[in-house]
Amino acid sequence: MAGILAWFWNERFWLPHNVTWADLKNTEEATFPQAEDLYLALPLAFCIFMIRFVFERFIARPCALGLKIQANGPQKAQPSAILEKVFTAITKHPDEKRLEGLSKQLDWDVRTIQRWFRQRRNQEKPSTLTRFCESMWRFTFYLYIFTYGLRFLKKTSWLWNTRECWYNYPYQPLTVDLHYYYIVELSFYLSLLCSQFTDIRRKDFLIMFVHHLATISLITFSYVNNMARVGTLVMCLHDAADILLEAAKMANYAKCQRLCNLIFVLFSLVFISSRLGVYPIWILNTTLFESWEVVGPYPSWWVFNFLLLLLQLLHSFWSYLIVKIACRAISRGKAGKWNPLHVSKDDRSDIESSSDEDEVPRPTQKLHNSATNGTGGANAANGANGANGTNGYLAGASCSDEH
Repeated sequence: MAGILAWFWNERFWLPHNVTWADLKNTEEATFPQAEDLYLALPLAFCIFMIRFVFERFIARPCALGLKIQANGPQKAQPSAILEKVFTAITKHPDEKRLEGLSKQLDWDVRTIQRWFRQRRNQEKPSTLTRFCESMWRFTFYLYIFTYGLRFLKKTSWLWNTRECWYNYPYQPLTVDLHYYYIVELSFYLSLLCSQFTDIRRKDFLIMFVHHLATISLITFSYVNNMARVGTLVMCLHDAADILLEAAKMANYAKCQRLCNLIFVLFSLVFISSRLGVYPIWILNTTLFESWEVVGPYPSWWVFNFLLLLLQLLHSFWSYLIVKIACRAISRGKAGKWNPLHVSKDDRSDIESSSDEDEVPRPTQKLHNSATNGTGGANAANGANGANGTNGYLAGASCSDEH
């Protein structure tokens, strides 16, 4: 074990040339980031998870009920032991041959059985109230941490001159505010990573999982090798758009359509400008080029920049989906009421339901568009969660045709 730890914490990987871990030990004059500081994030992540539970139950839920958001879920399917067994043990989407067999076995017509499976799938979808509570929690946290980060960064020199991130590196002392900012952000994303398995199941589950892993890895990497200054810039930049994403979803669930449309437009502008403009020009420029000039590359430097470039790829993907959703909504808005969060299934990237989609209704049936959210991430109304954010990052809509 000692040999494995010595290999993992190899100074030639983590630190610039001629720098050792002994050089970064805490002294009476200065405090530097230590790897063991990050252990604090584990119990804090659990605390954040419990705070979220209390917040959603005693703050978000009363707010939702005050906005007359319904707590009841979709219509329940008629009890049937045979169909329930097929649904849970075999398939949630029976093919035509199986439908015909079940029709003969139960003496039901095929259309009734199709409706039963559709209603049974909808039972696993969360109510609008549940969605609202989740979005309100994320909105509250992002607003708090973004405000804190902005107030902290306004007092720093590296916000105005990114080269300050690398001068005297890695001998840059760790302040209490910077340490708090890092630990809280890391704890929150750890809680998101775990709660992703219990939250509303989304279509971009894997993408958001990769986003959370990349974010946690970036925070850990930048803290351990004391790239914390540039790390604070990355975190604050990503939190800005996530606030608007969750606000747009809350307005949508509360059926405040004009407010939802306005916030969605603002979110799209902020997300695309920050992730495709500010991020590469401001962040990637300093981590790839300014750091090369001031410090020079070393192994963990390459890994850090690889993770930043991975985030940029996710930003590009989510921005494409945001533009696609906006174009579709605008084109449909010419013939009716414009709603950017009500789009077709083909545009959904983040579905606030089970990962199974409903069948497309027949043309003669009445369609009821039900709003859903969207990441990333990384970081559109993420994610684009998210993203997510987004936490889920994209907002879409599902077609429900239960009667």
